[in-house]
Amino acid sequence: MNESTTTTAAAGATRKRRRKDGKYSNKDDDFNNKNDNKSSFDEDDDEDEDKGRKKKDLKGILTSLLLLEEQEKGDQEEQNRASSEDKSFLDENHRKKTRTMLDYYSNLQDYYTEVEQTDRIKRKKSRVLAASVATITAVADSPVEKPTKPGTGAGHGPGSGQHRRLWVKDRSKAWWDECNRPDYPEEEFKKWFRMSRQTFDLICEELNSVIAKEDTTLRNAIPVRQRVAVCIWRLATGEPLRLVSKRFGLGISTCHKLVLEVCTAIRSVLMPKYLQWPDENSLRKIKEEFEVGSGIPNVVGSMYTTHIPIIAPKVSVAAYFNKRHTERNQKTSYSITVQGVVDPNGVFTDVCIGWPGSMPDDQVLEKSALYQRASGGLLKGVWIVGGSGYPLLDWVMVPYTQQHLTWTQHAFNEKIGEIQRVAKDAFARLKGRWSCLQKRTEVKLQDLPIVLGACCVLHNICEMKNEEMDPELTFDLIDDEMIPEIALRSASSLKARDAIAHNLLHHGLAGTAFL
Repeated sequence: MNESTTTTAAAGATRKRRRKDGKYSNKDDDFNNKNDNKSSFDEDDDEDEDKGRKKKDLKGILTSLLLLEEQEKGDQEEQNRASSEDKSFLDENHRKKTRTMLDYYSNLQDYYTEVEQTDRIKRKKSRVLAASVATITAVADSPVEKPTKPGTGAGHGPGSGQHRRLWVKDRSKAWWDECNRPDYPEEEFKKWFRMSRQTFDLICEELNSVIAKEDTTLRNAIPVRQRVAVCIWRLATGEPLRLVSKRFGLGISTCHKLVLEVCTAIRSVLMPKYLQWPDENSLRKIKEEFEVGSGIPNVVGSMYTTHIPIIAPKVSVAAYFNKRHTERNQKTSYSITVQGVVDPNGVFTDVCIGWPGSMPDDQVLEKSALYQRASGGLLKGVWIVGGSGYPLLDWVMVPYTQQHLTWTQHAFNEKIGEIQRVAKDAFARLKGRWSCLQKRTEVKLQDLPIVLGACCVLHNICEMKNEEMDPELTFDLIDDEMIPEIALRSASSLKARDAIAHNLLHHGLAGTAFL
């Protein structure tokens, strides 16, 4: 009883202990399971945090890249806008300078015109005053003149009826008297005056009614032939006025006055007759002559622009500064321009004189009356051939100027060069015949267009009269040509030039000198 009870009690205690241990064991498992779950949850949270942090960093990088890209784009736009503004400013500044320069040139031309008119009025008043003085003197010396004591009056003695005369320095006219003799050798006369006596007499005849003067009570008038001779000698030799004065037995101021008077008469009387744009019949002949020589149709003239050296002017020095001549000659040079169009015989049909030497050939052309007439349709359907310094226009034909020319283009340049040389040779004869154009002259700037115009007219007269020029007078003409900024200004002329070049080469009209 006791043993069984004890056994039973022990078994129960064991079961209780086991249950208790099992209970505790279950509790430990649960705790462990909870700790394991908590650890796994913490690891998942760390991974999520890392992923979030990486995403956030990636977003930050992308945002930074986008911001940098936008900033760079903004900087580029800002730079482009600034560059565009600078370009617009420079273009506007260039236009203003060009407009100012053209206005200045126009005002300068108007100023010279006013000065010329003022001088003309002063000379007219001086002549009127001189005539009045002569009249008063003649009246004072009329037959009622009282006898004067010897040595006290202007007469030659008591009761002398001779008129008073203006005292003039006695100068020798022996050289001119010798040249003016009918038996003076023709070759010598032509050597001094660049023309035959017959042509010289023709000019005197044409100008007689304009430049002839009458004798006055103060002095005898200078004969027409001597007046013309002084002018032509001065233009032909370019001698200083003091030497011209000694040669013709006249005062220096008188020689200067005679040169300007005769040049003005030549320009006003002879230019309308000997230097004019050809009529329809003459243009037809000019076209035929140019086409026979070159194969290029519808050419009515060859154009060239040369520079005439001058002394540095007192106004607008920079405008007349010739940079290209200065660099080539290593000496400061100033000049004015002469643009001319000639026919196949080298006779001028149009001239534009007096624009400053700093202007390139294309700007001189744009300022000329020829350009204005062409814009009005005068030269429609015809060509004037120019060098590379001119632009290609609807009426101006120029050579190809790009590099690596084809055979066709070379052949065209060769033929158009022959036409262009006609004008260049004409200017070489102009400067060779009239030596005053080769060096800086004493003539004032405002008077130069008159003198240069007279030289062109006299050149035409000599060419029309077939006056041969002495080979010793040959002049090497050197003028720099600058290709215009916009050389091609007519699409139709570009096609026409290509067609002419093609015909020249493929119809056997072009040479092979370029090979």
